[in-house]
Amino acid sequence: MRLSHLADYAVVLMTAAARRPAGARLSATELSGETGVPLPTTQKLMGQLAASGLLTSARGAGGGFALAKAATEISLADIVEAVEGPIAMTVCSEGRSDCALDAHCRVKPHMGVVGDAVRGALGAVSLEQLSTPAKAEVQPGQGYAWAPASAGAQPA
Repeated sequence: MRLSHLADYAVVLMTAAARRPAGARLSATELSGETGVPLPTTQKLMGQLAASGLLTSARGAGGGFALAKAATEISLADIVEAVEGPIAMTVCSEGRSDCALDAHCRVKPHMGVVGDAVRGALGAVSLEQLSTPAKAEVQPGQGYAWAPASAGAQPA
């Protein structure tokens, strides 16, 4: 499974927003400049993220976008679903029956479990975790590995 460019960009934009103080208003222009995501794409994604309830928006002087919830309450799954729609690993797990194997498939009834597992894994990663800078961690007998700063790892 691979995230689309739009979902990837949405994660980049949301992590940049999460690094700002709580309630800070951001413009699409600021986020585009900070992240390198093209301005038209940033505008489109911020609209989608706002429509999904992950960002709030205000017009006029002092307006802009802000996180609608604390970064601890927004998951990677929330961001991906805001852009991609519900997480579904296969066409049949979306309830569609246009697969050539549909009449004979014995795996179809189980694909919901797979989708739930993937969503659960993405749901376990908070925006706060994604927006925390990573630092080097030394594993015994290994070179440096990268771990989130929040993991509290110290070089050995």
